[in-house]
Amino acid sequence: MLCSYLRPSLPHILPLRLLSSAASRVAAVKQHELLSDTLAFEDPRAFKVKSLGELLRALGVFRLCSFPALVNNCGKLMSVARTLLGKRGFSLLLRPTVYAQFVAGENEAEISQSMQKMSLQGMRPMLAVPIEEDLGESTGEKRYDNNMDTMLECVRMSHSNAWSKDPMMQLKITALLSPELCVKLTNIIRQQPYDLNLLIRSMDGEPISFPGLDEKEAAHLRSGLLRLNKIAEASVNKVRVLVDAEYTYMNPALSLVAMAMMKKFNKDGTWIWNTYQCYLKDSRSLLLDALSLSKNEGFCLGVKLVRGAYMDKERKLAMKEGHQDPIHQSWEDTNDSYNGCLDLMLDVISQEPERYRIIVATHNEESVRRAVKRMEELGIDRDGGSVCFGQLLGMCDHVSLTLAKEGYSVYKSVPYGSVDETLPYLVRRAQENRTVLQGIRKERDLLRKELNRRLRLSLRGGS
Repeated sequence: MLCSYLRPSLPHILPLRLLSSAASRVAAVKQHELLSDTLAFEDPRAFKVKSLGELLRALGVFRLCSFPALVNNCGKLMSVARTLLGKRGFSLLLRPTVYAQFVAGENEAEISQSMQKMSLQGMRPMLAVPIEEDLGESTGEKRYDNNMDTMLECVRMSHSNAWSKDPMMQLKITALLSPELCVKLTNIIRQQPYDLNLLIRSMDGEPISFPGLDEKEAAHLRSGLLRLNKIAEASVNKVRVLVDAEYTYMNPALSLVAMAMMKKFNKDGTWIWNTYQCYLKDSRSLLLDALSLSKNEGFCLGVKLVRGAYMDKERKLAMKEGHQDPIHQSWEDTNDSYNGCLDLMLDVISQEPERYRIIVATHNEESVRRAVKRMEELGIDRDGGSVCFGQLLGMCDHVSLTLAKEGYSVYKSVPYGSVDETLPYLVRRAQENRTVLQGIRKERDLLRKELNRRLRLSLRGGS
């Protein structure tokens, strides 16, 4: 009897609960509508954190990038300019313009200054050493050892400077292992798959013989794996290392190495990641294979999800060699592939966020909105670490800055080095991303609106 006085009867509670539930749903809907409006990425005030000089530089550089002839021939044009102006004159021309837009700096002091500014804007750096090789560009063991030292220095810089929590860096395996060997290894493992433990034993210093490779090739593979092992040992519990995908004729070998590194170093956390290119027809099956392998082998999986940047070369090569085109036939098919892989990873992360991570590396606004909406539906934290977003330094800042302002983890891919060191990297990235560069009209318009807003305020005596 006493309990009946202390506890209201059920009929009295139900209306209150229903009202409370309804109010929560209304609040959630309003919050989602506000977020949706914000993530339209239409507000030029995202650029309020930019200085006047940065606005003008971005507008000038993006205007140049809107001309296909300039982008397609930028390598030749820069080579001619360097010849005419000399090394010093060319550097003076490039440093305050294209270089300053897309590169963090040449030395640690300059890089730190850029990164501190980025940190104040709520974004995080993902340092990228601008070193890579393609077929015919191999430079020998000494050069690969020097590249390893450069990457170890990248690990040190990323960890020791207080630029951001949870630092990341990018790594290209072809900076440490010859592309020719990666191609041969790809052809071998398509017929005779290697066990991951074989590579792990080699990383640990065992004199392993690899099926299908002669002794010289096996020695080079062992040396490359030892270099990668040193970088991974230096980065574990400090810096997350994102292995880049490259061309389809070597990607299976790169993924094999990345998976072996994951099995060795990702037992208790996601320190080594691999990249999946969604413009490839087999991207979903590759991702499913990786998820299955990580579960069976008991390691954590980190995924960098991109659309891909080597479309023209891949298609030309397929046509030349009479192979099936590995690239999706349309932009819409690539979008469907990206969004499908994104949904797959988010579903897995919602169930085991401690074992799986993804960086949604895209400039596509619709994919970003899709990821944000799905995160809300699945209850994934904005800044929990399992899901983050990534864009290139100097591009798509209206997306990056808006996401950071809303509390999401946002990384910018940050190349660094001298003008001469970064020039080949910049030329390749410009040609690979020329459709993106030529399609940045919206960002130019927003920059122009912000510039006009400041001019109006200045004329009115505002600040």
